[in-house]
Amino acid sequence: MNALDIFSETEAVLLTADPVDKANASIALYQHWLALPEALKDQSLSMPSASSVRVMQAPGRPERPQLVDAHQLPRRGLGSAAGRAALVHSLAHIEFNAINLALDAVYRFRAMPTAYVTDWLRVASDEGEHFLLLHHRLAEMDSHYGAMAAHDGLWDMARRTDHDVLVRMALVPRILEARGLDVAPPMIAKLQHLKDDATAAILQRIYTDEITHVEVGNRWFRFQCEQQALDGTEVFRDLLRGENSAYLRSPYNREARLQAGFNEQELALIKEMELEYKAARQA
Repeated sequence: MNALDIFSETEAVLLTADPVDKANASIALYQHWLALPEALKDQSLSMPSASSVRVMQAPGRPERPQLVDAHQLPRRGLGSAAGRAALVHSLAHIEFNAINLALDAVYRFRAMPTAYVTDWLRVASDEGEHFLLLHHRLAEMDSHYGAMAAHDGLWDMARRTDHDVLVRMALVPRILEARGLDVAPPMIAKLQHLKDDATAAILQRIYTDEITHVEVGNRWFRFQCEQQALDGTEVFRDLLRGENSAYLRSPYNREARLQAGFNEQELALIKEMELEYKAARQA
């Protein structure tokens, strides 16, 4: 077995435009990586491609969905079939972007340990599986990914954090992805109440996996802080000052966030920064 040119292969999946092909390729890439002996994984990180990072304003994506400002997206309740289809479409878009974010974490930040690559390829594979579940659910609802408009907020954050792995770990898994831990349980309960058990089961699978994904982000954020002899809580506070706190919205799922690797000091800080941001907006 030969070493895998992991960065070139990751780039190829990132640039894949068809969402089903991208999802399947992310799953296959992780399985290929897992099959490599540890020595070949280490060798993969030092191949010639490791020095070449493409400037990527956007990964491969289909022509649709149309991307609009988040405020332009209509709000729909879950009480109607159309509203539930809109929810599944929104989740599919999140998972499609999550594949790209996880792959970009591997592709862009190349000085990280082998275990980091394994973690984020696993996350990309999980997100690929999530997308396929939602893709099939949309078909059952007589819809498809791309049938509705969506926003580009997740990849916009990838562009804003492409200069520093510590900043990426702080703001993507610990802020954007952790938001899913707060909103998923009540959404699952609502879907179960509406007897949409098929969608509820998919969302439960995503929620369970996302706890582990946020834990990956927490772990590598702390790794970077230790490497640079930084106080993680103070770094997190500095990064949350200003517009980044706009993503903080209570109530927070304390149990899930603790399970995902946050500590009590960080949970208190998140609440504090949310209130600080709101006060500044009202001033």
